Amino acid sequence: MSKDNPTPPPGKPATNAFSLKTYRVASRIMGPFVSMALKQRLKEGKEDPARLDERRGLASRPRPDGPLVWIHGASVGESLSILPLVKRLGADHHDYHFLVTTGTVTSAELMTGRLPPKAIHQYAPIDHPAFVTRFLDHWRPDACLFVESELWPNLIHLTRARSIPMALVNGRISPKSYASWKSRQNAARELLSAFDVIMAQDTQNEQRLAELHGGDVRMFGNLKMTAAPLPATEEALAELKAQLDGHAIWLAASTHPGEEEIVLSAHERAAARFDRLLTIIAPRHPNRGAEIAATCKAKGLKAVRRSQGQRIADDTEIYIADTLGELGLFYRLSDIAFVGGSITEIGGHNPLEPALLKCAILYGPHIFNFADTYRDMRASGGTALVRNERDLSAAIVRLLMDTMTREAMAENAESWAVSNAEEVLSDIVGALEPILPGAVRAPTGVETK
Repeated sequence: MSKDNPTPPPGKPATNAFSLKTYRVASRIMGPFVSMALKQRLKEGKEDPARLDERRGLASRPRPDGPLVWIHGASVGESLSILPLVKRLGADHHDYHFLVTTGTVTSAELMTGRLPPKAIHQYAPIDHPAFVTRFLDHWRPDACLFVESELWPNLIHLTRARSIPMALVNGRISPKSYASWKSRQNAARELLSAFDVIMAQDTQNEQRLAELHGGDVRMFGNLKMTAAPLPATEEALAELKAQLDGHAIWLAASTHPGEEEIVLSAHERAAARFDRLLTIIAPRHPNRGAEIAATCKAKGLKAVRRSQGQRIADDTEIYIADTLGELGLFYRLSDIAFVGGSITEIGGHNPLEPALLKCAILYGPHIFNFADTYRDMRASGGTALVRNERDLSAAIVRLLMDTMTREAMAENAESWAVSNAEEVLSDIVGALEPILPGAVRAPTGVETK
């Protein structure tokens, strides 16, 4: 279920008006509309022109010989959490090869150079029967792992129709999607019944998926907990540290529209307490850099943009980190990180990333995407809740002035994240073993229609 991939009906894999059977029939006759959507996305920079055929199911690489495990994740967050799973399965099964599919240009760029030698990246085919069939005919996977929440009906149905073992790993369904699927329980059950194994990322998602599925759903913890710290180059880190000398700094990461205004108001409140306060804003979507710069200008704040090569000066107040794949750099530069998508009702973003890089973490009230993680990390003393710009400003001032509290929060967050990672990965891999190539499997009795 995704809004970022073109499929008939556009952006909504199965609306209330569609049963899964109706969806599959409708998708067959809407090929021309899918092609139009692809062309539009290409104009908007949302598709890779050099690899556009992959979205039509045409492979750009040969299938390797031997067992092939296909792992699919929607975008950046899912693709990063896939990496430790691929490495662990590869270490346990030396004869395996891996096909990793994602749907966004950003995720494809992040996979470059990060996948191990026996792993291949391809763009996922659009959810049209002809494209999916072409994809499956070429790759012939021996097992398929869907990560998190992108569940395309044709992709799932046609994979299952070939008796390919399937698992839903780190399963997630938002409250909004859950309410929508509840109104068509039979369609939800049919879709989820295709999976031999379903593992949720937390207790809330375990409950939602179990109710929709009507069968066994397991929960071992969030796969994102197993990811390595986000990378950064030593050269970039040294260069920015030199520019930041003398500034008091904090980071607002993965922010969304509506949150930057709150961050800037918090900055203005806190700036009265410091001679040179610098706020780093790393928007969730880097292409919003110009928009954020315009907001800063309207407020009379001096801002510079990293994407434009602009340097931090003594009088710089806001540094807009509008580049791709550099969040690890900014978590290393700042001891304090507000994680966005949490004051606006996005559902929050991954707090494990700043935790692994020893940040004291602040977050807003809307964190349903990571509810268990935030709850447990807050209990460990690694995070603090802020509800508005006043809370955020007060927290920034307190943490910048109180080194002992700041360092304790950062250490608690890191300790909690690291201590749970290995157990989570081992449990997930153990649950997958029965469906992996070479395993002895009993008949599932699942029928596809």
